[in-house]
Amino acid sequence: MTVPAGPGLGARFPPGATVVRRDIHHGKVWSAQPYRAITDTGTVLHLAYWPGIRSLAPTAWTTALRTGDDTARKNGLHDLAAGTWELGPWTWQHTVVRARFEPGECFSLHYFQDPVTARPLRLYVNFERPVVRSGAGIDTLDLLVDLVVEPDLSGWWWKDQDEYEQGRRLGFVTDADHRMVERARERALGLLQDRAGPFAEPWPAWTPDAAWPLPILPEGATCGSVPPAS
Repeated sequence: MTVPAGPGLGARFPPGATVVRRDIHHGKVWSAQPYRAITDTGTVLHLAYWPGIRSLAPTAWTTALRTGDDTARKNGLHDLAAGTWELGPWTWQHTVVRARFEPGECFSLHYFQDPVTARPLRLYVNFERPVVRSGAGIDTLDLLVDLVVEPDLSGWWWKDQDEYEQGRRLGFVTDADHRMVERARERALGLLQDRAGPFAEPWPAWTPDAAWPLPILPEGATCGSVPPAS
């Protein structure tokens, strides 16, 4: 369910609600993941994802994760650019992830921790098209490159720049996307170095509410319009 918000804000998701995050390319769903809402102001949205949650992902990508075959991952980018990918089930493992989305930003933050000890592992800045809210969740498109940050913000490095360049060559990352990502990289690094914005406050240890079952993708998650989940 969603809750109406004040003027100028999007519909709010109450704590524990299922929120579907989808990546969409040329009107076709590339991935669909059910999260649980932690907090939502109507603008800043915090979500959670933990081991056992089942999602839909491109089969080339899941094959690469299972086998370590980098060729499958590269072929997956060709499929993505051509619009010929296939979706299959994928079960999240190994880490608890909290994600922060804010409208108008071309990046989101993803904080990883150990599911048993709650030890912080890393922070990802994921560059993507600005999220669009729906009754069921949020739609965006991952633009491949990530900034990986130490959990105490003491160091950082770029991840998947080779994939990003391949995406540029294939035309998946458009010139407009590239300009947007370049601005977003500069902005994210500036906020990180200044300990400002989403980097101003620490991310305390967190565990899922024991009353929350695993979120499940609703029927129609790969359709243009998705009904809200319970």
